[in-house]
Amino acid sequence: MTVTVTELPNGLRVVSDTMDQVETVSLGAWVEVGARDEDADINGISHLLEHMAFKGTQRRDAKAIAEEIENVGGHLNAYTTRESTAYYAKIMKEDMPLAVDIIADILQHSVMDSTELSREQDVIVQEINQSFDTPDDVVFDYFQETAFPDQALGRPVLGTADLVRAMTPDTLLGYIGKHYSATGMVFAAAGNLDHQRLVDLAEDAFDSLPEPTNGGHEQARYVGGDSHQTRDLEQAHVLVGLEGMAFDDPDFYAASVMSTVLGGGMSSRLFQEIREKRGMAYSIYAYLQCYTDGGLFGVYAGTDKSQVEELVPLIFAQIKEISGGLLDTEIARARAQIKAGILMSLESTSSRSEQLARQMVVFKKPLSIEDTIAKVEAVDEDAIKRVAERLLASPPTLTTLGPE
Repeated sequence: MTVTVTELPNGLRVVSDTMDQVETVSLGAWVEVGARDEDADINGISHLLEHMAFKGTQRRDAKAIAEEIENVGGHLNAYTTRESTAYYAKIMKEDMPLAVDIIADILQHSVMDSTELSREQDVIVQEINQSFDTPDDVVFDYFQETAFPDQALGRPVLGTADLVRAMTPDTLLGYIGKHYSATGMVFAAAGNLDHQRLVDLAEDAFDSLPEPTNGGHEQARYVGGDSHQTRDLEQAHVLVGLEGMAFDDPDFYAASVMSTVLGGGMSSRLFQEIREKRGMAYSIYAYLQCYTDGGLFGVYAGTDKSQVEELVPLIFAQIKEISGGLLDTEIARARAQIKAGILMSLESTSSRSEQLARQMVVFKKPLSIEDTIAKVEAVDEDAIKRVAERLLASPPTLTTLGPE
């Protein structure tokens, strides 16, 4: 594994991980802008842009974009989070120039045709409606809003149907001009490639990015609270949360191990206590959602409405027990799960490129696998107990969706 970073004269950071033993390359542009960068009246614009980027440029229409990448057996996709928007491709190694050119084209020369926009607005409204029909999906949006009320971080990535329909081509182009600068973007790649060749391709292709503007988003303000959405469902979907931490927090690795001990698999405390011992839920797990300046620790469960009142205290009781001590075997098992996940991801060019991009966005540099594994190995009982106590000191968040 050879990781190399080059910053272009325009400020675009190009990072690559060379894997000579594979025949493919995964690459893409990660833009440091997402739902938390949006004003309330344009909530959902980052996600709409992600869709519209594939709907035609000055050189290619939507069909040509799809056909050119698929003519060589590759695939092109994108996704939006609260802090970033990614446009990426996977191709055979000899087709790297094509993939770089297409991604640069859609990010710099999209025309935002009004007819295409109207059609895609309809598609996204269908996506929003589909999320409403998926309770174990939309409940996470309600949970986020409860934990981070009255701020961009608490608003949904998809936006609302009314807001999405109100956006115009000029709105989209203005947002690109404000947020899609070279200094706010990372171009990452992993696979069978030559780094200098990638740098040359990127420098030639990314020649029309806008100048950076003085922007930035508001600081994350975790508040907590409780909310209930009544829906005629068979199950109550329950999310319990506490204030988490940022990616670069010194307690990040200890929190990851603690989350795994609590609800990271079939051997976890929550799975064994809630599902295996009590039969109260089919699905229950814990997770750690980190941002650049804060985070959210959560536990999800689906249960009968009659059992919610019993379930929630049980979840907190398990966290409280962890703050009092753990078995060495539990810690070792959780560390092994995390390490295995990290090392298994190295077998995928897509995972490697995404991991590099995320590290460049958060830490401004790539992290070595050896250092990451060492930090996981260094997590001990005292560190986990400290994290559990830290979590419990924050106000809780409780969100339910289901029967009254």
